[in-house]
Amino acid sequence: MIEELWPQFGLVLATPRLKLRLPREDELAALAQVAGRGVHAPDERPFLTPWTEGTPLDRARSVLRGHWEDLSSWEPDDWCLGLGVFRDGTPIGTVSLRARDFAVTRQVTTSSWLGLEFQGQGYGTEARAALLTLAFDHLGATAARTEVFQDNHASQGVSRKLGYVADGISVDARDGEALVSDRLRLTRERWAQNRHPAVTVGGVERCLEAFGLEAVRESSLAILSALGSH
Repeated sequence: MIEELWPQFGLVLATPRLKLRLPREDELAALAQVAGRGVHAPDERPFLTPWTEGTPLDRARSVLRGHWEDLSSWEPDDWCLGLGVFRDGTPIGTVSLRARDFAVTRQVTTSSWLGLEFQGQGYGTEARAALLTLAFDHLGATAARTEVFQDNHASQGVSRKLGYVADGISVDARDGEALVSDRLRLTRERWAQNRHPAVTVGGVERCLEAFGLEAVRESSLAILSALGSH
């Protein structure tokens, strides 16, 4: 089975209404078609990614390329986990958790998108809560960051609801224009203090090495063992 070669495929996050996991090939195609149909209104531009440019086929293929690139470039010290979000087995969007040198920094960055027809129903908050549960409660992250355009009110609302606070701004160039995003940050302490949807996580133990954590855990156990022998 593929989980034996790539254990991230055995990782499953479940909320009351959703399941988050790596999509298989046919599911990835269906997920790409969700993006092809649109992730925001044509007269809006809430992301740096040009989701309204090109044809639906162009947008769908962009999702495929991005997903395959994340899988093929994965390294324990530089990774991006892009999980499909499924409702009753139907793909409705993706959430991503990325980090560099995570074993040292314990900092992660989150991002997400949902198909336009699935927005406004609380799925975005539920899916992000699942991703943060993985990061804080199972991988030992100390902080999560995200960047949101100041006029992206939906994403701003999800982040604030989950406890993110202002952490400065960033400026990006898009089509010759400078655009300002709010940098938002959520600490483990604030995460623990706030209420969020119940989440169950399965398959994470086999993924620790992929996240760069197995060596850290073994080193800690060796130190504890040595201390106990004195």
